[in-house]
Amino acid sequence: MRSTVQEIEIGPFSVELSTGTLLRDGVELDLRPQAFRAFKTLIQNKGQYVDYERMIAEAWGGFVVSRHTVDVTVGEVKKVLHEFGSWISHRPKLGYRLEVPKSEDLVRKGWHFWNRRTREGFEKAAACFRQAVLKDAADFRAYEGLAVSYLMLGSYGMRPPRQMYELFLDTHSRAVALSGLTPELRSYRAHGLHFFERKFAEAESELLQARREKPTLSTVYVGLSNLYVSLGRFTDALNVLAQGDKIDPLWPLLPVAEVSVRYFGRDFDSAVACGRKAVELHPYIQLGRCYYAEALEYSGRIDEALREYRLAFTTSPDLYWLWALEARCLARNGRQSEAGDILGEIERIRETEYVNAYFVALLYDALGERNLAFQELERACDENSTTFCLLDVDPKMDPLRKDLRFERLRERVFGNQ
Repeated sequence: MRSTVQEIEIGPFSVELSTGTLLRDGVELDLRPQAFRAFKTLIQNKGQYVDYERMIAEAWGGFVVSRHTVDVTVGEVKKVLHEFGSWISHRPKLGYRLEVPKSEDLVRKGWHFWNRRTREGFEKAAACFRQAVLKDAADFRAYEGLAVSYLMLGSYGMRPPRQMYELFLDTHSRAVALSGLTPELRSYRAHGLHFFERKFAEAESELLQARREKPTLSTVYVGLSNLYVSLGRFTDALNVLAQGDKIDPLWPLLPVAEVSVRYFGRDFDSAVACGRKAVELHPYIQLGRCYYAEALEYSGRIDEALREYRLAFTTSPDLYWLWALEARCLARNGRQSEAGDILGEIERIRETEYVNAYFVALLYDALGERNLAFQELERACDENSTTFCLLDVDPKMDPLRKDLRFERLRERVFGNQ
């Protein structure tokens, strides 16, 4: 818990004592003045039980009210806090107590690392969240942080996706057991259904439900956009991003998502224009720079594309699939020797590190090795590459679509969908 003269932070909440305002993630919550005074009393006695007499004296100014009134008022506070309402406990003979988990600092530190959006950042975040679990196994936020760390490590192709998804499902279920299915946890589950299980209809249903429950949740809009791209519903994707822009125009993944819509929709010139803006605003988000590079490549601006591929890989040198994309671009533009050298390095790295075989397949095909390309795609299936959710819309797959083996691959990826 950090405090200033007039403001106190408790988990995701900011409590402005002088104005009686309660905010969560910058959004003001509706809490009537008397309930706020009861909450303020609990905050000022954090970690201690406040009995009825003291609560009435401090929160009601000594005006006599029934215990039932106190219970109802504190119940209002817990309801407004939603999943964090469990931080207020009650014992009949002792009263009410607000207790912030001992894991609070570790959870904050974990999200700090997570927001770097690199493999090192996600792994350091996971380490913090694991320590938080040891500090307080009842803090759902520790399991939530672990779940989304594993989810991102698998989604970005930083770690083996099949292994990461198993860890995600376990930690996600633990978080849900402690807090219920919050909109955030629902959106993470939808992400898994989309990228790992390719159950598009279920993923859309979950995302739409999360949006109904919490319309201000920015990740839902990006999640819906990504899903609609996979389905080839590019107009829907742009529309939902426009809605997200009204909610939080500075959310860093919104411009990245727009580049992907334009690129996978094969509007390469617009993708280039959007990509330029995306990397200017958020130069260290590797996906934005990657989509920008791909759009440049498909617009025929090869030298610029290669520069962006190299910048992306330099920024995230543990994302080896970015290196494979650079090599593919080289191979497609008459520089097979350089591409072959990179492929040799990638194959050496694969002896000890996970490399998304989907992108290795693309590189082999660009080098004229179609059989090896399909072998790599089968390997990508075995590893459950998350990139397969884009199989039907990916321009990079176009050279392989007429091969009879492609349809068999597609059936394996999507099953009966």
